[in-house]
Amino acid sequence: MQTLRSGGVLFASFFIFIGVVASLCPAETAAPALLIHSSGFDANAPIPAVYTCSGENKSPGLTWTEGPSDTASFALLVEDPDAPGGIFIHWVVYNLPARRTVLPAGVAIAPTIAGGGVQGMNQRGEIGYHGPCPPPGRAHHYNFRLYALDTTLDLKPGVDAATLKRAMAGHVLARGDLIGTFAR
Repeated sequence: MQTLRSGGVLFASFFIFIGVVASLCPAETAAPALLIHSSGFDANAPIPAVYTCSGENKSPGLTWTEGPSDTASFALLVEDPDAPGGIFIHWVVYNLPARRTVLPAGVAIAPTIAGGGVQGMNQRGEIGYHGPCPPPGRAHHYNFRLYALDTTLDLKPGVDAATLKRAMAGHVLARGDLIGTFAR
């Protein structure tokens, strides 16, 4: 471990590094909460096989509370933080209209969503939802994270999660999380 250099250069470099990393992430920690629910599973409970690669691999129905009054759009990311290679992205959705508070079960695998919204690229390199499909063994956690944004993002269909996160930086008004589990 290095000691503090004269003039605080090492100390200052550390805070510059932290500032750069923080600027690349959406401002989530100060965002008020949205409530997000699924008609297919309860929070912190197993996700039924129909929504996974062991079943029909269709997206579960989701509902959420309205965003703050200045919400322009919503974005949704579904991630598996327990994947062997690091976070695995299962679904990228953005530009859901501010008036929208529902995604029905079985959203079509297409660049755009009926009623408004755009789908991005999941970790498999496909547009749309790809359900939980962990290796056999322990249960994985699947985080359905919804963001209320103060803008509509200037992104074409098919962007990846990293691109979406960069575009959302500084625009997050509120966030909600729904976690489900699945094991094979």
